[in-house]
Amino acid sequence: MTGRKSTRLAATAAVATLVAAGCGSGAKSSTSNGGTAGGPTYTVGVLTDLTGPGSNTAGSFPVGVKAGIGVAAKAGYNIKYVVADTGTSPSGALTAAQRLVDQDHVFAVFMTSVVGFGAASYLTSKGIPVVGAAVDGPEWITSPNMFSVLGTQDYTKVESTWGDFWKQHGVTTLGSVGYSVEPSSAEVAKGYAASAQRVGIKVGYLNANFPLGSTNVTPIALAMKAAGVDGLGTGILTNSTFAIIDDLRQEGVNLKAALIPVGYGGDLAQGGPGAQQSAQGLYFLDGYEPIEMHTAATARLQSAMQTYAGVSGDPTFSEYQGYTTVDAFTKGLKAAGRQPTQASFIKAMLGITNYNAAGLYGSHSVSFAMKDRGLVSGADNCVWITRYSGTTFHLVTGEDPICGTTIPGLKVSAS
Repeated sequence: MTGRKSTRLAATAAVATLVAAGCGSGAKSSTSNGGTAGGPTYTVGVLTDLTGPGSNTAGSFPVGVKAGIGVAAKAGYNIKYVVADTGTSPSGALTAAQRLVDQDHVFAVFMTSVVGFGAASYLTSKGIPVVGAAVDGPEWITSPNMFSVLGTQDYTKVESTWGDFWKQHGVTTLGSVGYSVEPSSAEVAKGYAASAQRVGIKVGYLNANFPLGSTNVTPIALAMKAAGVDGLGTGILTNSTFAIIDDLRQEGVNLKAALIPVGYGGDLAQGGPGAQQSAQGLYFLDGYEPIEMHTAATARLQSAMQTYAGVSGDPTFSEYQGYTTVDAFTKGLKAAGRQPTQASFIKAMLGITNYNAAGLYGSHSVSFAMKDRGLVSGADNCVWITRYSGTTFHLVTGEDPICGTTIPGLKVSAS
């Protein structure tokens, strides 16, 4: 674990150092990294949360992009990237996006950010292609220039997957927490609750108004204990989820099943021994095949991370996203033909209906077409789940992947 953490931190620190050296810190910061010789070079912006609370999840996104660009170069696609920091602020996201467009003249933007919605309208108005992960809000559904490698989920819709998971693991009373500032987070928390209720699980505690960046979780743990909560689902940062679980354990509450949306793989390694202790017995979501499946696609990912980004061990959630974002971008370039424009690239991406994330979705896929957006979650309503025990992640029988359906007529709202 220590070696994996140090190599990843070194790679992430290299990006952060270049950002600081190039243009200072904060939302306006950026840096360029060159493509290879021969053929056209595409300049893209990497818009993400390098500082602020969102950095715990998104900070390694540029590392995955770097690995993906190495693979793309081998295939003949030369990509130069400019990193811009949102500061985990909606206004910071907008400022960073404006800099990428007005000063760096990017062809496209690669984005994963909990506050990406702050830049979305601007990028759409400028006709800038955006490829990345729909982790922040509903703009990925309605904006024809935006393409999510995770699929374009309508978080207001409720899926059967979550309730089925908790029921299979014996949960009788659920606790769920989300952020008020991030629409998708609030909707995920409410969606978990609605899915659980559908299969007869009581919702003992629901808080979709938790402040982003807050560390005051003791009142939440006490309320959950009083409600008899024995299952947990959150849409908040992993360290905050761990803090809730640690407080519950101190109160004598041992959950039957806690489902963690981000924290698999390298994310946990970065948290150090304390995080690994908190993670014991917990279940972790992964939108892609986990490394423990040892498929051809996971082997290619690990090789790319080692070869082009200098990182060994399990990838982080954002590294998966960065790697597949570049892969999706090259698929769009190929579909757009010779000398693509931003408009022809967008048109080509809209025609891709079976994107399989460089094989990391196995036999499943997502569609970038407008007509398919918001209909399913992820790759065909499927997610992969691992359980952490000892010092390793373990596959869960029947849940690699676990697939569900969108429940007709059942919806939630962030407000």
